[in-house]
Amino acid sequence: MRFVPAIIIGLALILAPAVFVGLSYLLSEEDFQGSAVDSGARIEIEMLRQQVEDLQIRVDDLENEITRLGTASVAAPTDIDPDDEDAALRGVGPNEIIDAYAQVVLIADRLNVNRGLQVAGSDYLEAKLGRPREALSDNCEPMTNEKLADKLVLEQVGPIRVRMLKPAIDSLRRVFETIERADPDLYARINTSGSLCVRRIRGTRNRLSTHSYGLALDLNIDGHLDNFTDGKTQLGLTILADFFHAEGWVWGAGFRREDSMHFEISRRQLDEWLAAGLL
Repeated sequence: MRFVPAIIIGLALILAPAVFVGLSYLLSEEDFQGSAVDSGARIEIEMLRQQVEDLQIRVDDLENEITRLGTASVAAPTDIDPDDEDAALRGVGPNEIIDAYAQVVLIADRLNVNRGLQVAGSDYLEAKLGRPREALSDNCEPMTNEKLADKLVLEQVGPIRVRMLKPAIDSLRRVFETIERADPDLYARINTSGSLCVRRIRGTRNRLSTHSYGLALDLNIDGHLDNFTDGKTQLGLTILADFFHAEGWVWGAGFRREDSMHFEISRRQLDEWLAAGLL
């Protein structure tokens, strides 16, 4: 029986890298190019990732146990609880993901999540659309640019109610219609943390947030706000990002200061709307 832990460790060390490689293959970028993502499979992948991490913890525990056994006195085998090995293998409890869509996960390849889409940026928005209002503060205020204000719409769009420019509303409706067809469970858990907010970017004197133009919104899953700049996000948001990308929206997870609850219209999409006379 002395060699059982060592054998288990050997098997675990062999299998763990294989599982990691398998997950890396499953999560490769080419598998998530479109919006037709199997959300159930995505959740299963995250469950496997958690199981791999749990396996690594167990392997570490077993290695420590083997080290302890190797240095213990051979003449005192009765000091070793025969259930120790089983306890190590059992771990600390079940590994089920509760409320899977709100589960917090690491953002894979974070700086490349937008795959070629660029932010419009404050200067570009101002050059193309003008300023939504002249006097800015750190607080949300009404839009005074009449040309833009005439295109503002307040509507229930899918599961949320937002005030945005009409082309963005129409685009957002298409996104949510696709999500509802593909993943109604996720659709039912979508909440908003805000859309239109005419203000300067906090920490600047006069630079405009994309929210100021009604071209951005913040989303969350089950009402749980995502932590800012921690490199992690809710599993549901990673799935939503694929649908938004297909419609020309940029995901804030790829920003230098990660903001994964934030989605905004890309420069490419803005240019298309301008060329079509929609803005």
